[in-house]
Amino acid sequence: MDEGLLAPHWLFGTGLASSLMGCVLFDLTDGGEGRKKSRRTQWADLKSALVFTALTYGFSPVLKTESVSTDTTYAMSVFMLLGHLIFFDYGANAAIVSSTLSLNMATFASVCLASRLPRSLHAFIMVSFATQIFALWPMLQKKLKAYTPRSYVGVTLLFAFSALGGLLSISAVGAILLALLLVSISCLALSTSFACSFLKRTFMGLGMKLKSKKTCPGFSAKLGTPLHYSGKLIDWYANQHKI
Repeated sequence: MDEGLLAPHWLFGTGLASSLMGCVLFDLTDGGEGRKKSRRTQWADLKSALVFTALTYGFSPVLKTESVSTDTTYAMSVFMLLGHLIFFDYGANAAIVSSTLSLNMATFASVCLASRLPRSLHAFIMVSFATQIFALWPMLQKKLKAYTPRSYVGVTLLFAFSALGGLLSISAVGAILLALLLVSISCLALSTSFACSFLKRTFMGLGMKLKSKKTCPGFSAKLGTPLHYSGKLIDWYANQHKI
């Protein structure tokens, strides 16, 4: 939008249509079971969306500030988006995961980038579209992953190719770098998973062998007291993994 390659009205209309389709798909995925549990109606969601849109549009002129230099703004946006990727909830049960912090960092980066757009309307559409991407899209992803894993993979690939196509229209070098990054991350994740699985099987097999040797007569006399402690360690590991 800054260079005039993307019309703001077209982006707003596309985002609105995508949000409506996502809401329908969100309810069809589980047959409305999630709404029954949360006791939240579609009318409540519509009111929340209208309030958010009105507030964002009303405060969009405030985003147009030049008090911070452009280089500092771009640097903050990069660090905030990296933090969003680090703290994002990928499904792992880890202490570093924080969906709230990840969303706040992505929103802050979007506001920083929106402050460099030429008009207040551009800033409003930028923040609205970023909210759809960073707030609404992950919710739909989790629902698809839980109920329809195959469609989740297809939608994720479609989203990745759409991002590559959009970046290709701006910079071919950037699109190539993004494609290499996605492929390298995917290969690294697969290789790490296979390596961890191999190490787990090896360690469990070694534990079973040591546990069987511990019961043999004369084995304890040859190794002495260290076997007593290793036997306790193996018993604990066996109980933890139900060996």
